[in-house]
Amino acid sequence: MDRCVFCVPQAERVFVENDLAFALWDAFPVTERHALILPRRHIQDYFALTSEELLACDDLLRQARELVLASDPSVEGFNVGANVGEVAGQTIFHCHIHLIPRRSGDVENPRGGVRHLIPGKGAY
Repeated sequence: MDRCVFCVPQAERVFVENDLAFALWDAFPVTERHALILPRRHIQDYFALTSEELLACDDLLRQARELVLASDPSVEGFNVGANVGEVAGQTIFHCHIHLIPRRSGDVENPRGGVRHLIPGKGAY
Protein backbone atom coordinates (compact mmCIF):
# COMPACT_ATOMS: atom_id res chain seq x y z
CA MET A 1 0.00 0.00 0.00
CA ASP A 2 1.27 3.48 -0.86
CA ARG A 3 1.46 5.95 1.99
CA CYS A 4 -2.10 7.08 2.70
CA VAL A 5 -2.58 10.77 3.52
CA PHE A 6 -5.51 9.90 5.76
CA CYS A 7 -3.72 7.21 7.77
CA VAL A 8 -1.33 9.84 9.13
CA PRO A 9 -3.34 13.08 9.08
CA GLN A 10 -1.90 16.51 9.77
CA ALA A 11 -2.50 17.00 13.49
CA GLU A 12 -3.63 20.62 13.10
CA ARG A 13 -6.52 19.55 10.85
CA VAL A 14 -7.94 16.99 13.33
CA PHE A 15 -10.54 18.68 15.54
CA VAL A 16 -12.49 15.84 17.18
CA GLU A 17 -11.84 12.13 17.60
CA ASN A 18 -12.77 8.92 19.36
CA ASP A 19 -11.23 5.45 19.61
CA LEU A 20 -12.30 4.32 16.12
CA ALA A 21 -12.52 7.51 14.06
CA PHE A 22 -11.50 11.14 13.73
CA ALA A 23 -12.71 14.31 12.06
CA LEU A 24 -10.54 16.76 10.20
CA TRP A 25 -11.02 19.92 8.19
CA ASP A 26 -10.98 19.28 4.45
CA ALA A 27 -7.79 20.54 2.76
CA PHE A 28 -9.82 21.56 -0.33
CA PRO A 29 -13.15 22.64 1.18
CA VAL A 30 -16.30 22.96 -0.93
CA THR A 31 -17.58 25.48 1.63
CA GLU A 32 -16.08 27.00 4.76
CA ARG A 33 -15.85 24.46 7.64
CA HIS A 34 -16.15 21.45 5.28
CA ALA A 35 -15.15 18.46 7.40
CA LEU A 36 -14.21 14.84 6.76
CA ILE A 37 -15.03 11.97 9.12
CA LEU A 38 -12.71 8.97 8.81
CA PRO A 39 -12.25 5.59 10.46
CA ARG A 40 -8.78 5.09 11.94
CA ARG A 41 -8.52 1.72 10.23
CA HIS A 42 -7.40 1.95 6.62
CA ILE A 43 -10.33 0.63 4.61
CA GLN A 44 -11.39 1.55 1.11
CA ASP A 45 -14.96 2.74 1.49
CA TYR A 46 -18.09 3.30 3.55
CA PHE A 47 -19.47 -0.19 2.92
CA ALA A 48 -16.39 -1.78 4.52
CA LEU A 49 -17.05 -0.10 7.89
CA THR A 50 -17.88 -2.36 10.79
CA SER A 51 -21.00 -1.64 12.86
CA GLU A 52 -18.78 -0.18 15.58
CA GLU A 53 -16.97 2.07 13.09
CA LEU A 54 -20.30 3.24 11.66
CA LEU A 55 -21.44 4.27 15.13
CA ALA A 56 -18.10 5.97 15.83
CA CYS A 57 -18.25 7.89 12.55
CA ASP A 58 -21.88 8.86 13.13
CA ASP A 59 -20.99 10.15 16.59
CA LEU A 60 -18.29 12.36 15.08
CA LEU A 61 -20.58 13.55 12.28
CA ARG A 62 -23.00 14.77 14.92
CA GLN A 63 -20.24 16.36 17.03
CA ALA A 64 -18.74 18.06 13.98
CA ARG A 65 -22.17 19.37 13.00
CA GLU A 66 -22.65 20.89 16.44
CA LEU A 67 -19.18 22.49 16.38
CA VAL A 68 -19.80 23.98 12.94
CA LEU A 69 -23.21 25.34 13.99
CA ALA A 70 -21.74 26.82 17.18
CA SER A 71 -18.92 28.53 15.27
CA ASP A 72 -20.92 29.87 12.32
CA PRO A 73 -24.52 31.04 12.69
CA SER A 74 -24.83 31.47 8.91
CA VAL A 75 -24.91 27.67 8.44
CA GLU A 76 -28.50 26.54 7.82
CA GLY A 77 -28.04 23.05 6.39
CA PHE A 78 -25.58 20.32 5.45
CA ASN A 79 -24.77 17.86 2.72
CA VAL A 80 -23.46 14.53 4.03
CA GLY A 81 -21.97 11.98 1.69
CA ALA A 82 -19.28 9.53 0.72
CA ASN A 83 -17.82 8.78 -2.69
CA VAL A 84 -17.51 5.01 -3.10
CA GLY A 85 -15.32 3.92 -5.99
CA GLU A 86 -13.46 5.73 -8.73
CA VAL A 87 -16.55 6.04 -10.96
CA ALA A 88 -18.33 7.82 -8.10
CA GLY A 89 -15.48 10.31 -7.77
CA GLN A 90 -13.44 8.71 -4.97
CA THR A 91 -9.81 9.79 -5.33
CA ILE A 92 -8.36 8.77 -1.96
CA PHE A 93 -9.14 5.15 -1.17
CA HIS A 94 -9.44 5.49 2.60
CA CYS A 95 -13.08 5.77 3.61
CA HIS A 96 -14.12 9.34 4.35
CA ILE A 97 -17.50 10.96 4.87
CA HIS A 98 -18.02 14.59 3.88
CA LEU A 99 -19.89 17.03 6.10
CA ILE A 100 -20.44 20.12 3.96
CA PRO A 101 -22.05 23.15 5.62
CA ARG A 102 -24.59 25.02 3.51
CA ARG A 103 -25.64 28.62 3.73
CA SER A 104 -28.57 30.47 2.23
CA GLY A 105 -27.56 31.80 -1.17
CA ASP A 106 -24.39 29.70 -1.57
CA VAL A 107 -25.87 28.43 -4.86
CA GLU A 108 -28.64 29.94 -6.95
CA ASN A 109 -31.04 27.02 -6.47
CA PRO A 110 -30.13 24.27 -3.98
CA ARG A 111 -33.09 22.03 -4.91
CA GLY A 112 -31.90 18.51 -5.66
CA GLY A 113 -28.74 18.79 -3.54
CA VAL A 114 -26.43 15.87 -4.24
CA ARG A 115 -28.57 14.87 -7.23
CA HIS A 116 -26.64 17.58 -9.14
CA LEU A 117 -23.66 15.23 -9.36
CA ILE A 118 -25.09 14.14 -12.69
CA PRO A 119 -26.07 17.14 -14.84
CA GLY A 120 -29.79 17.51 -15.36
CA LYS A 121 -30.75 15.14 -12.52
CA GLY A 122 -31.08 17.78 -9.79
CA ALA A 123 -34.30 19.30 -11.11
CA TYR A 124 -37.32 17.05 -10.61
